[in-house]
Amino acid sequence: MSQKRVVITGVGVITSIGQTKEEFWQSLSEGRSGISSISRFDSTSFPVRIASEVKDFRVRDYFTTKEAIRMDRFTQFALAAAIQAMNDAKIPEGDESVGVIVGSGIGGLETLVGQQEILYQKGPSRVSPFLVPMMILNAACAQIAIHFRAQGYSFAPVTACASSLHALGEAYNAVKTGKARLIITGGAEAPIVPLAMAAFANMKALSFRNEEPQKASRPFDLYRDGFVMGEGAGILILESLESALERGAHIYAEILSYACSTDAYHITAPEPSGQAVVRMIRKALKEAELSIEEIDYINAHGTSTPLNDKIETMVLKEVFRDQAYAIPVSSTKSMIGHLLGAAGAVETIATLLPLEKNIIPPTINLEYPDPECDLNYVPQKAIFKEVKCAMKLSYGFGGHNACLILRRFEG
Repeated sequence: MSQKRVVITGVGVITSIGQTKEEFWQSLSEGRSGISSISRFDSTSFPVRIASEVKDFRVRDYFTTKEAIRMDRFTQFALAAAIQAMNDAKIPEGDESVGVIVGSGIGGLETLVGQQEILYQKGPSRVSPFLVPMMILNAACAQIAIHFRAQGYSFAPVTACASSLHALGEAYNAVKTGKARLIITGGAEAPIVPLAMAAFANMKALSFRNEEPQKASRPFDLYRDGFVMGEGAGILILESLESALERGAHIYAEILSYACSTDAYHITAPEPSGQAVVRMIRKALKEAELSIEEIDYINAHGTSTPLNDKIETMVLKEVFRDQAYAIPVSSTKSMIGHLLGAAGAVETIATLLPLEKNIIPPTINLEYPDPECDLNYVPQKAIFKEVKCAMKLSYGFGGHNACLILRRFEG
């Protein structure tokens, strides 16, 4: 069976800096931060009181109140972004050749915690019968499939903060090998709840810069002290080039390759040598048939944690050698925080738009460069540069790594 070329024909995004593709891109290109003091619950007693919240989410733009209350917030984000993406791609509903692969790292934690409180306070008879279908991590994937009557290739990967990049990669493989004609793919997360904020803070994973929320996420900066929790969703439509051309679809980019690896080292810390990531990137470049000189932009994982940023820099220098200093690398987490399982998909949208715009979004808050993080991280302001090929990287707790390479579509 001949392998098919795979293209992206639709995008949808819900984040703290934009609830449409247009809003999201304008904020990214202008270097706006969506991070602020937490408003979703009283965080007065918490050591970390900042997050990247989706505010004024327009639920009624997408579904009824009855539908909304039967979905956890992460599923609401996912379905809203999917509706945007399907409208963007102009795909009709009810096609058995359409699949859904949507990942999440935590899933319906808000529902689980809320119903547990009801159990303790009011007893077992008051626990919602919708708890399980709202909480499970495949709920977003299932609700999207139900909404669009998509009966094709479908599942929900869970690999922590690499979940949605793995989702895109597996969707790419499915379309490439002919298992599906078109797949709705990406990720969603809504982890800004007291339990998660307390747990991540006690791990010392989060930034404690409560007095300066918009400066808290500072990837590759000498004074970075952790990531900022974010929420939202990113959904992309992947289909075969043949299908896209037949429909006359707008093509954002072509996916050239996908690779993944596992550190097999520690449940939270990255492996110090970064060799599993090095091998993964080299494999992706080989599959894409690209030299290191042909990568024009890298959207880094760039969490703003001391270990991640240092090791990611080291990995890029080993793979790209002297060329590493010539490639613009930015972390859009500096503006939107870390969306955990949704990060890879949202950041892939931030990676593919420069292929059309020839503008590379910045790493804001990079005021005091860490000497060990000495690449071109596009500090503070976006830059104009022709971008033909771009790379997206994601890493997750447990040592799960993923890499996607995109190219501007030119026929």
